[in-house]
Amino acid sequence: MTKLPWYPLSLFSISLTTTFLVYLCFGNSPPTDTGKAVLTPTIAPVEASNSIQQGQEITLNGKTYNIPWTQWQQGDKVRTGISDVGAMNLLGLELLSTKDPSLQPVRWFGTSSGQPLPVLARFIAPYRYLDITELIQLAGGELQVSNNTLKLNFPLAQINNIRQGNQTWGKRIVLEVDRPTVWQISQAKGHGVVMISGKASQTKLSEYDTSSLPKPGTNTDEDDLGSPVSQPLDSSLFSLEDTGNLTKVHVNLPTAHGLNVFSLSNPNRIVIDVRDDGMVPKEIVWTKGIIWRQQLVTINNGRKQETFPVNWLEIDQRSPNISLKPITTNVNGQMGTAPLVTTAHKWQAAAAINGGFFNRNNQLPLGAIRQDNNWLSSPILGRGAIGWNEKGQVFMNRLALQETLITATGNQVPVSFLNSGYIQAGVSRYTSEWGQNYTPLSDNETIIYVENNQVIYQEQAGQAGTKAYPIPSNGYLLTIRKNAVSPNIFARGTGVNLQSNTIPNEFNQLSHVLGAGPLLISNRRVVLNAVSEKFSKGFQTQKASRSAIGLSKRGTIMLVAVHTRVGGSGASLDEMALIMERLGATDALNLDGGSSTGLVLGGQLIDRSPVTAARVHNGIGVFVKP
Repeated sequence: MTKLPWYPLSLFSISLTTTFLVYLCFGNSPPTDTGKAVLTPTIAPVEASNSIQQGQEITLNGKTYNIPWTQWQQGDKVRTGISDVGAMNLLGLELLSTKDPSLQPVRWFGTSSGQPLPVLARFIAPYRYLDITELIQLAGGELQVSNNTLKLNFPLAQINNIRQGNQTWGKRIVLEVDRPTVWQISQAKGHGVVMISGKASQTKLSEYDTSSLPKPGTNTDEDDLGSPVSQPLDSSLFSLEDTGNLTKVHVNLPTAHGLNVFSLSNPNRIVIDVRDDGMVPKEIVWTKGIIWRQQLVTINNGRKQETFPVNWLEIDQRSPNISLKPITTNVNGQMGTAPLVTTAHKWQAAAAINGGFFNRNNQLPLGAIRQDNNWLSSPILGRGAIGWNEKGQVFMNRLALQETLITATGNQVPVSFLNSGYIQAGVSRYTSEWGQNYTPLSDNETIIYVENNQVIYQEQAGQAGTKAYPIPSNGYLLTIRKNAVSPNIFARGTGVNLQSNTIPNEFNQLSHVLGAGPLLISNRRVVLNAVSEKFSKGFQTQKASRSAIGLSKRGTIMLVAVHTRVGGSGASLDEMALIMERLGATDALNLDGGSSTGLVLGGQLIDRSPVTAARVHNGIGVFVKP
């Protein structure tokens, strides 16, 4: 176990001038105030430093978080890095816009108000790490490393004064603290919590007792934030709760409102804004080929103008160090769901967005997934899909997979679905990509074994879910549902050949495909037609959280997540098409939305609080070569 001691901040002041020169050269704008900054990162080239160790777990004052970290030797000093979004969520840093992926300006105590702190960043695939060595010391913290765990301990700040006030845009809560400290945020429908590493006096705790607030609802699904169940803006705003090492500020969130939390210095303050337009616009060049953007997008939906906070990533899939592929929860089969963050970590993806539809009950896919030229699941109902390959070519359209079984006796039998959880009368085919076994999804299916292009066995199954049938490694299983085809066609010993083709043909040439729908934009035109893709009319008009993938005018891929509009509910499909158009998409596809909506960067969700995110079956992962 190693332990880094606390160093006086004066030891680091010598590098202040040089650091700001770096920021002047590479940042978005020069500092407007050269106040008494005490955070002064060293600027030795990170490329020349050697990595010592890394891990996936951080404990902060005894509480454990799944956040990547690393340490490296730089000169005679050991530097400590935390993944950038993880540092934002764990320490309360506000990441500001930057065009230089190796330099990340942040707002977090330490300087006169308004002056960003330039923090060095280091990309070690699949994460971008911020050098938080001096930030830890600024807050008087200590760190220890034990195996996979980075242990951070900070002295607790004293919360000296609390005030609140009305603003034209909402309400503001200000907590004065006696020293820089860290905090985390969690928010769901109608309720937000800011967890501060600090202590409030008993008088303050009594004045803002949690009993004065209604209990938050059990439904944490952010997808319904537009419903009129939250507290009105003029109700009791917040309360305090002492949990030992943390003081929790519980905040009532009016409909479609959220928390924007940041810090100020002179004196040290934590500011909590409650507003419906709390997203702070920014553009961060995260690494070569990946740009993270937050922006407010205004559209005209035919009745009035609406503004939506939008989180999105621009991915240059043509870059030699960038690739994308569909990712699934279960690498050994098609059954299973998990948080998108978990799946992205399992695949070591630098970024990810949720993908296509699935059945939440049996956790099986309902749409196209093709990975490395292998169909993990076939398209259904002619719905929209996106395909791409390693050359950076991208194609979007409505997709069908046409498979035909041709027997030696001359019979031609269409295959309705391949490796799909979608149940319909007809013949379906299951390969080893489905898993080791197939368990009938409906009653009284006829199971047919095909090995080496020959029928070797067939069996009449009984009740759904009662028996598992092994899938041949050198063949496949056929299942006949609802007696759609006579089993006699596939008598034992019958030779069988398979013809397979996509409609349109362009998808045949693409190694990766993911289906969802409906298709929103094609060739710069809005082509939304949910009914033609067998979605209900209600689905098209429903207002909900949305995710989409698009192709920009520059030929780059856009991964987009949208939740509630400013002051209201989520987006309809028509509005999502307009948002994608406004962002500059020439082609766009709607993905599985609602509580499935999720956008991951650097191992963390960047579009929503994790407590509101549902488990998903699949997604699209973005990979960066080391």
